Amino acid sequence: MSEEFASAAASAARLAERTGQPAHDVAVVLGSGWSPAADALADGLAATVTEVPVADLGGFPASTVPGHAGTVLSMLTPGEPQLRLLVFVGRVHLYEGHPVSVVVHGVRTAVAAGCRVITLTNAAGGIAEGFTVGQPVLIRDHLNLTGRSPLTGPPPEGYPSRFTDLTGLYSPRLRTLAREADPGLAEGVYAAMPGPHYETPAEISMLRTLGADLVGMSTALEAIAARHLGAEVLAISLVTNPAAGLAAHGLDHAEVVAAGRAAAGRMGTLLARVLPRVT
Repeated sequence: MSEEFASAAASAARLAERTGQPAHDVAVVLGSGWSPAADALADGLAATVTEVPVADLGGFPASTVPGHAGTVLSMLTPGEPQLRLLVFVGRVHLYEGHPVSVVVHGVRTAVAAGCRVITLTNAAGGIAEGFTVGQPVLIRDHLNLTGRSPLTGPPPEGYPSRFTDLTGLYSPRLRTLAREADPGLAEGVYAAMPGPHYETPAEISMLRTLGADLVGMSTALEAIAARHLGAEVLAISLVTNPAAGLAAHGLDHAEVVAAGRAAAGRMGTLLARVLPRVT
């Protein structure tokens, strides 16, 4: 694990060089189809934006998934106190064939760059009755059904123990701030599956029995990695489709990305209301 943390520190140093910012405060990881949220977020914050390809930072492979651009944006708000925001436009996933260390490299880089709040977003299938396409849902807990952990192996000296307490992983403080910004936000439990195939109707029935309200193929491992390093985590799912067996037709990734894009501007506006309050 020492190489994984050293790689994140090196990426953070390159990020500082490329952006001219020695540190950042808050990071956002945008999920499938969420890229328009970056523009809405920048507009909502009246931020100055510097764009850097993640390939220039080391440790970030090219994404193989439509809807994940592979860039990071450094956003600086005007006035005081200034918010220094990192926005990762896209992520990589286990199902692309990457090891867990690569999946969580962005989060570790953000924490190494100074971020104490990590905001994770994703496109998710809605399981809970009443969730509708285009609806944002705060994640209050997760079921990690990937069978993997980013904390396997001993961390290097100077880093926290691998036996991380995940009670309150999704920060109650940050969820309260988000609900104050948008009192209509629902909350739910996110089930992280390995993918890339969508779930069967029987699996969705199982997940509902286990207490899941949402299902997707990301987020949980990143959240664990962020919590291990002491960052607070806020996570928001955008319901882009009913889960398998709950709609009249089958699932299609292009439709998921399209639904994400259709609602992403509104999500960026929501983040612009929430994030200035989190530090």
